[in-house]
Amino acid sequence: MKFKQLGCTDMTVSEICIGSMTWGSQNSLTEAHEQLDYAIGEGVNFIDTAEMYPTTPRLAETTGLTEEIVGAWLKGRSDRDNLVVATKITGEGNSDVRDGKRVDGLMIRQALEDSLMRLKTDRVDLYQLHWPNRGSYHFRKYWKYDPSTLQPGDMEQEVADLLGAVARLQEEGKLKAFGLSNESAWGTMKFLDVSRTHNLPRIASMQNEYSLVCRVYDLDMAEVGVHEDIGLMAFSPLAAGALSGKYLDGTIPEGSRRSMQPELNGRYVPQSEKAIALYAEVANKHGLNLAQMSLAFCLSRSFMTSAIVGATSMEQLRTNIAAKDVDLSEDVLTDIQSVYRDNPRPM
Repeated sequence: MKFKQLGCTDMTVSEICIGSMTWGSQNSLTEAHEQLDYAIGEGVNFIDTAEMYPTTPRLAETTGLTEEIVGAWLKGRSDRDNLVVATKITGEGNSDVRDGKRVDGLMIRQALEDSLMRLKTDRVDLYQLHWPNRGSYHFRKYWKYDPSTLQPGDMEQEVADLLGAVARLQEEGKLKAFGLSNESAWGTMKFLDVSRTHNLPRIASMQNEYSLVCRVYDLDMAEVGVHEDIGLMAFSPLAAGALSGKYLDGTIPEGSRRSMQPELNGRYVPQSEKAIALYAEVANKHGLNLAQMSLAFCLSRSFMTSAIVGATSMEQLRTNIAAKDVDLSEDVLTDIQSVYRDNPRPM
């Protein structure tokens, strides 16, 4: 397992992070703990969750259950100091958590302390703002994206309030680093500007979607990440399982994500199915597993810190983590680039 520095922090994280959003819905506590034990045994030290999980499906009555499952596993572990545990405050748009209100400094404290209780730990190593308060273009909103409709308000004051709360919680030892998720280049730079101007904590990471079929990050966000030392934690690097190729034969396995979300939140549409089939041809041509090729591609990117892998079965998890040992040749990368050139935004 390779390890990378987490942004500007002194923490190093495995290039594969284990995700958790199916734990408590598609996966039981026992299955989740089996996944965690296996991942740690393979060298993973990075665990990502969120207060709103599980999300397959997302239900008001199960909100927070995933953190409780992680907490039951974390409790009393002698190796806790070797692990990097990340979670997120929900914020805008989810009426099941604090009525979907904009996040402020007071809410950060309340939400973090609630997460600490569920996680049964004294600190969160990376705390993330799940959604920008003003809204975003993520999850296929970019097709109708119009920044003039967003509501940034007084961004400098709002960000200073958020980062001020983070600073106080850091002083109390309740969190180590702070990151963003589902953000834009402009929003990221506002956080950086405020931290510099007011001597407040600097953001360490970005958790945005990235995969062979979702490469919005390649341009402006990648430039920000590389030059401002903000590591990308890629979520959905397999496009919610679509890049395993398991749906290409037309079947939808019982209990799979597509059995609950036929379009996988806009990831599985005719255009993306075509692109996935072409990437599958590349994998077959070079004797590669499609899922492992897809993950290895993500790990090859200069701005990538860690790819978050989720699984509903141990077989899937073993396959995904084994991507750490896959190196893509120039011929493979050339063929991937050819597919990308003709299918730059297939979903």
